Amino acid sequence: MSGSGVRLMERLAGGQAVTAGQLREQGNALFQAGDHAAALAAYTQALSLCDGESERAVLHRNRAACYLKLEDYAKAEADASKAIEADGRDMKALFRRSQALQKLGRLDQAVSDLQRCVSLEPRNKAFQEALRGTMSCTDSKVDQMFQILLDPEEKDADKKQKAAQNLIVLAREEAGAEKIFQSDGVRLLTRLLDTAKADMMLAALRTLVGLCSGHRSRTMAILAELGAPRLSAVLGVEHEQVSLAACNLLQVMFDSLKEGMQKDFRGKEDAVDLKLLIKHLLELLALEGASAHGRDNALNLLIKVVPRKSPKETNNSLSLWVIDQGLKKILEVGSTVCGAQDSLPVTENSRMSASVLLSKLYSDLKCDAERENFHHLCEDYVNWFEGHELAGKLRAIQTVSCLLQGPSEAGNRVLELEGIMDGVLSLCASVCEAHQLVAVEALIHAADKAKRASFITANGVSLLKEIYKHSERDSIRIRALVGLCKLGSAGGTDFSMKQFAEGSTMKLAKQCRKWLCNETIDAGTRRWAVEGLAYLTFDADVKEEFVEDKAAMQAMFHLAKSEDRSVLYAVASTLVNCTNSYDHEEPDPQMLELAKYAKQHIPEQHPKDKPDFVKRRVQKLLAAGVVSALACMVKSENPALTNSCRELISRVFLALVEEAEDRGGVVAQGGGKALIPLSLEGTEVGQTKAAQALAKITITSNPEMAFPGERIYEVVRPLVSLLHLQRTGLENFEGLMALTNLAGISERLRQKILKEKAVPMIEGYMFEEHELIRLAATECMCNMAMSKEVQELFLAEGSDRLKLMVLYSGEEDEKLRRAASGTLAMLTALHPPICKRIPQVVSAWQRGG
Repeated sequence: MSGSGVRLMERLAGGQAVTAGQLREQGNALFQAGDHAAALAAYTQALSLCDGESERAVLHRNRAACYLKLEDYAKAEADASKAIEADGRDMKALFRRSQALQKLGRLDQAVSDLQRCVSLEPRNKAFQEALRGTMSCTDSKVDQMFQILLDPEEKDADKKQKAAQNLIVLAREEAGAEKIFQSDGVRLLTRLLDTAKADMMLAALRTLVGLCSGHRSRTMAILAELGAPRLSAVLGVEHEQVSLAACNLLQVMFDSLKEGMQKDFRGKEDAVDLKLLIKHLLELLALEGASAHGRDNALNLLIKVVPRKSPKETNNSLSLWVIDQGLKKILEVGSTVCGAQDSLPVTENSRMSASVLLSKLYSDLKCDAERENFHHLCEDYVNWFEGHELAGKLRAIQTVSCLLQGPSEAGNRVLELEGIMDGVLSLCASVCEAHQLVAVEALIHAADKAKRASFITANGVSLLKEIYKHSERDSIRIRALVGLCKLGSAGGTDFSMKQFAEGSTMKLAKQCRKWLCNETIDAGTRRWAVEGLAYLTFDADVKEEFVEDKAAMQAMFHLAKSEDRSVLYAVASTLVNCTNSYDHEEPDPQMLELAKYAKQHIPEQHPKDKPDFVKRRVQKLLAAGVVSALACMVKSENPALTNSCRELISRVFLALVEEAEDRGGVVAQGGGKALIPLSLEGTEVGQTKAAQALAKITITSNPEMAFPGERIYEVVRPLVSLLHLQRTGLENFEGLMALTNLAGISERLRQKILKEKAVPMIEGYMFEEHELIRLAATECMCNMAMSKEVQELFLAEGSDRLKLMVLYSGEEDEKLRRAASGTLAMLTALHPPICKRIPQVVSAWQRGG
């Protein structure tokens, strides 16, 4: 041990106080002298005495250097990571971690750290040489990984898993992806796919995702090497994880090719590749050998990549091409009768996915001629089954159900074809359960549609009542009950419009709740109980009984979290009804008088739909765990989570956060996180409702706790959207209040608000007549004034911003006066040139300038 190290140890032994700074200096001296173990001990002792975060980061970085010398690479990596957590730009810590990672065999991560070092200090030759050395080492490492994975004699599972993981992570970095690609990687990955071993296939697919992400030319080369048929075949395999990984790869490929079409003049080549992939996906739908989840994944992909993202895109040629080439193949899935001979393998979600795809394709059509073509193709498909006896009749009726759940216009047209409705009514009386199920479900879906409501009310109600009373099968009775629920709720929330006798809806609802709670019945059948409640809960008496039944609520929430995602819309509808979060306009008193005079029907509100009742129902739902169920519903990647469904969930969330005291609980159960995607995707109404819910949370909660880490920056855009002129005054006000809170937290958040172009809108509201909105805008500007860019705006030539603040500083409204004065204080403290401008503004103003 060096002399300084001995003296230090003597002082410690003598009980003399030693500071963390002294220990660090001693550690440095010991390290320079080559006594790395003693240096490590000194740094460790210093850490126990040190409180400052930056000082601790330096000590961790120094310990990492000791561990490298002592060849304890795992600890070197851990200490360097702690230093990087404190300062992501700490180049010494990054370099030391890269050295440790390289020794640990994690070359992909080592390359990433070195690339960061080079980007921070481009002229540092040591960093450049280290990166070159590691990359050349990576070349041999890539070969080594493939050798391990493709060696049939290699029995070490851990070794294979580590090689696969290294390959996947390496492919995520551009340099690593290019190395794999240049090292004949695609051919080797194809060999991994052809092993037909799940773990090898997963490794290959996940590595290919890294190679294709955001890289059009590599994607085209990989597609040419692998071939669309092979990719389609992998999507259709029985192994669920492999199929999902193939789906993810295809999604990445589509994105890369579509991006190329938008950015590159060679878009025609990409369009050919896109159509080739889509053609094979469509063929997979009708392929008997494809797995059920493979079929679902193909439908989900088509939903995402075919229709236009927005009407602003003028080109809908891809949708037209898919309708011409593949509409009948999509209907093949939609018309599948489960359990029938030679039926395609499908899941409980397949028909719903087919309905959603058909609906999206139909919505993407731009003119009557395109819609007529769609209708004719659907009618031709259904007419084809004529003469195919019972099996054909079942397929035709199942197609009607699929269309009624999707593009209902097309469903109504097909429903009017000769013999279809008669077939539905005759099969309702079938002795075969499977046949009766198909017919009753078609009748239920038809009952939704206004065109057929009178016909079905006249012919269907008595039939459904007979089935409900006399069927011995719960699966049939529950569906008949839902049909009755739909027909019985035709009056919606109008208390005076009742289809059935007094008390009938309560009896139906009670039976729905009973079935919902019966766990001996399969989940697919219990879902129909929720469908029934979605209609019956228009009645406030039913709502009140439902929220008193905690077991029924929790059974519904459990279903919402299950794999059968087709229940999502029914759950969301039931919750919207219970929370009264649907739109309801207050009638104009003069129009009411006129209606009475003309003896027209006037809608009535149920006494139990008044605010106090709604508030109590919200409390019961919160206590039963509604937030965690909604958060789980939002996570769904299933097509059943449609934009309409998202809107319903947003409405419920807004109702749940109405009371300030409930907001903390909503956030704690994942509500804050769930609201962010809802505010960014879906219908305009849904996005606005979700954004308003986020604003309410941000106003009364600590935003850093409600939206931890990077999530807080995702909240800015939805809040800024509330400032748009088409929003209501309340939405403007709450958006301003929430942004005020965010702007007071950090410069990075203020920069994000600036980037979203919110400042001109905030300024605009400072002139608002409504005093609360004017005050909120001024307070928001006060916090935004901490940013240099905003300060400069107050010095801009010809601007009246400073004049307005001086004017508001003399207003009678004390809160406005304080907000304006605070802004001036902030501006003058942070940007002294503004001090000189204030007297000029005041004197010009006093002269009438």
